[in-house]
Amino acid sequence: MDENKFDKIKDVKWESVSDCRGEIKFKNNRMRSQVRKLFKGVAFILIASVSGAVSGAYIVDKKYSDKTYTPINQSLVETKDGNSKDGTASLPKNAVTKVAEVVSPAVVGISNSSEGFFGLQDTGSGSGIIFDPNGYIVTNNHVIEGAAKLTIKFSSGKTLRANLVGADPRSDLAVIKVDAKNLPTAKFGDSSKVNVGDMAIAIGNPLGEEFSGSVTAGIISALNRRIQYGGAIYKVLQTDAAINPGNSGGPLCNEAGEVIGINSLKIGAQQNAEGMGFAIGINEAKDIIKSLMTNGKVSRPALGIYGQGVVSEEKNIEGVYVVQVVEGSGAEAAGLRQADIIIELDKKKVTKSDDLSEILDKHKIGDSIQCKILRNGKTIEVNITLSEVKEKNR
Repeated sequence: MDENKFDKIKDVKWESVSDCRGEIKFKNNRMRSQVRKLFKGVAFILIASVSGAVSGAYIVDKKYSDKTYTPINQSLVETKDGNSKDGTASLPKNAVTKVAEVVSPAVVGISNSSEGFFGLQDTGSGSGIIFDPNGYIVTNNHVIEGAAKLTIKFSSGKTLRANLVGADPRSDLAVIKVDAKNLPTAKFGDSSKVNVGDMAIAIGNPLGEEFSGSVTAGIISALNRRIQYGGAIYKVLQTDAAINPGNSGGPLCNEAGEVIGINSLKIGAQQNAEGMGFAIGINEAKDIIKSLMTNGKVSRPALGIYGQGVVSEEKNIEGVYVVQVVEGSGAEAAGLRQADIIIELDKKKVTKSDDLSEILDKHKIGDSIQCKILRNGKTIEVNITLSEVKEKNR
């Protein structure tokens, strides 16, 4: 074989091998480059993640360093200002919360003890409102009626004995006093500005001291209700705020924390009439409270008669039949007699005793008032000077 040809073949093979080696070397370099890029990408992602976490932690620490989340209830708890530890400090206070904070310190519990077979016995309880820092408290007459001992319990838990200043059964109001100074007081509002639908908040001790300081809320349901209860007539505010027996004497407040009424009764319970509570309008109570503090009683104008509503068989005559004329009264001076029938008073028709009371409430002692009576089939007009007449047995 020709050696030159062999050399040529050998050269060709060698070149082919050389070319193959060169190709393999090129592919290895490219794989290494891809691996390097992969590692760089992973490293970049790791660095970015760590950097983001550090930055986020820094921002959170700066903005929320005064708050933390409890692992038990996951609620936000204030830790710096000390306002709350139960997670509610960041919530805005509503009207009921604000009124309760302002008025509750001026609301007291009243325990009534009277003489019994085994000595002093608890006969009832109710609520009261401190309206004067020198110890004056207003409550309901039925809360303190017949009491031999009155015990006052303050919102702080302190107890004091109280003395009766004055009571008025007709309005169901009474003023008592404790020997204390600088007491927290409630502010009286203006019940004439109350509207149906306004918020109403009641505070008191329903069902006794066990539930002292209870707060209920609702709305004003009606104005100027005339309610007859226990032989008396009340001009009251009606509310659907829950008012139970122990609430008697406690405040009914408006959204501003002003007392607009004194909770007095809850009638209709026998008929399962829920959501019907009543409070004496504070404007009605102010003059009575002032009179009780000054005189220990309320002086009201009176005609000076005892009477009852009558209607004739033909129903053509209605009025108030005079059962008795009080001696020394304005009615006696004007010539009224037993068996007279009052058909008009102050130029207003009357058919029952309540009508007389409503008219007299608009006058004062010493006023002269026109009265039309029916006597033996004849109509007579007289003027009666109103005077204060003491009650006496009929």
